Amino acid sequence: MTAKRISGIEIAKEIREELKVEVAELTEKHNVVPGLVTILVGEDPASQSYVAAKNKTAKALGINSEQVTLDVDTSEEDLLKLVEKYNADPAVNGILVHQFRCRKKIDLAQHLRVRQTA
Repeated sequence: MTAKRISGIEIAKEIREELKVEVAELTEKHNVVPGLVTILVGEDPASQSYVAAKNKTAKALGINSEQVTLDVDTSEEDLLKLVEKYNADPAVNGILVHQFRCRKKIDLAQHLRVRQTA
């Protein structure tokens, strides 16, 4: 059996191109641009880079993307208020919360809701 060398960069590029087409088709079909909000709790440089890369990719795919950075000492109540705000926004289809360096353990699982798009 002969080994085959693959390029992760090329595969990722192909996947991004396929996703870009799918996003465009969904946008046309539903007459709405998908929206993503990324909430980062704390200012860890590695986390900031990770979240920035997600937002850059989302925008390149045709997805509206917004990043919100909260203080490392943000309370669960304040974070949940922000999540509820974006949950109520029809332009937002997904919320990613990153709390890698958060000083307080915040359990968001009990607050998750699914909203389906027709």
